[in-house]
Amino acid sequence: MHITLDHNPGMMAVAMTADSPRDVVLRADALAKTFHVGFFRRRVEAVKDVSLEVHRGEIFGFLGPNGAGKTTTLKMLMGLIFPTSGRAEVLGLPVPSLSAKRRLGYLPESPYFYDYLTPEEFLDFIGALCALPSSARRARADRLIARVGLDHARGRPLRKFSKGMLQRIGIAQALMADPELVILDEPMTGLDPLGRKEVRDLILELRKEGKTVFFSTHILPDVEMTCDRVAIVIGGRLRNVGPLGDLLSARLLSTEVVLRLPAAGIAALAVPPGARQYVAGDRAVGLELPETADVDAFLRAALAAGASVLSVSPRRESLEDLFVREAQLASSGPGGAPAPAPVSAARAAS
Repeated sequence: MHITLDHNPGMMAVAMTADSPRDVVLRADALAKTFHVGFFRRRVEAVKDVSLEVHRGEIFGFLGPNGAGKTTTLKMLMGLIFPTSGRAEVLGLPVPSLSAKRRLGYLPESPYFYDYLTPEEFLDFIGALCALPSSARRARADRLIARVGLDHARGRPLRKFSKGMLQRIGIAQALMADPELVILDEPMTGLDPLGRKEVRDLILELRKEGKTVFFSTHILPDVEMTCDRVAIVIGGRLRNVGPLGDLLSARLLSTEVVLRLPAAGIAALAVPPGARQYVAGDRAVGLELPETADVDAFLRAALAAGASVLSVSPRRESLEDLFVREAQLASSGPGGAPAPAPVSAARAAS
């Protein structure tokens, strides 16, 4: 695939291949990290042969359960710890690179801020670290405080912030230098449902501005609503990489039917074997029909018996189903060790 860009503002024109260095903003190649812990220096393989690519302008979700190796991988990509083996590039430069760090924003999983500072003072401090001039720092901080929903907390020391408010100011500091690439480690942690929606909206806005967002999470709905591509890591090993539409199975898993019952009740219906029933309201019943059921024949019989059809919803594989499937595959390797990663996980090209 070729992407073309032109210097003319409103047009896209100079040819560039999808796997060119300019298009790939983050690359991990066979990254591995082994720690030695405890008095006897027990060997712990936290990350095992992780390879992926993140393309410019996309939202990439790095998905895995707690302890899967997400944070360790992000720390290697940021140059905060060194890999045992493998290599990484950020914005076309080998990690670690001070030049690359000037062009990215980062929110760690458990950040610590100087809690005696106010939001304005803290973002001014971050802006100074990014070498922004004083006037630009103040204007940028003012916009970001409003953008992350902290207008009500202006002038308040960070020590009086809730966990969710600290997460918001952490996201603001990651955006202070107007970075090309934004890396967020568990950005939804500590946020209430409204806060999570606001952060999702912010991530989508960043993509509209042409920025690339790479974030780790174990909150599946946030990934489904925002990400262009995802990587699933379990037990330190990459299990799958690609667009959700490609990773999810198109096979019908079940069909949910909601009926208003006839006068004779549920006994008048020929419920297929294996169907799960639940109460859906006054004189209404919900039935989850297995994939093998003849849904059309059941609906015709239900209508003939006097029932009313309120809804019919086919259910295909969700991200949660995929996640559980990959976790089960990972635990089914020889001796309980994770099974080898599939071919698609060996390289992240979508």
